[in-house]
Amino acid sequence: MISQGVAGQGCKIRFLIGDLDSEVTRRREEVENVPLTVSTRIRITLSEIEQVRNVPGIEARFGDERIAMSVFRFDSEMLVTPHLAKLVGHDSPMMHLRRYQDDGLFDRFGYHASELWSNGRDAWAEEPRKPAESAGSG
Repeated sequence: MISQGVAGQGCKIRFLIGDLDSEVTRRREEVENVPLTVSTRIRITLSEIEQVRNVPGIEARFGDERIAMSVFRFDSEMLVTPHLAKLVGHDSPMMHLRRYQDDGLFDRFGYHASELWSNGRDAWAEEPRKPAESAGSG
């Protein structure tokens, strides 16, 4: 995996994932109303990142707040996809931000992502769910 290689070179990799059991997840599923539900996408993500669970430099947290965006930060550049109302992430626009000034758009999205991260809880502090435990009921 690419993430294992870059983490081994000192890159910090963080995954902030929605909580399967949260009301935020349930509400987002109602809004999106698509067959590939938010909880299914969360389960897929959890299954994939389980492979790097013990790699130093890679962390995962659950966020209970309204995350509704994807953020990929690389030093002074960031890719941000705010998930727009009633649209899934891949149907929402992606913005390529560069840091040019203090307190600009880059810093504001960076601060927001950092706050969500700091309020999250360690996804790997809990034992991984077995497929039967994480199977949804509806």
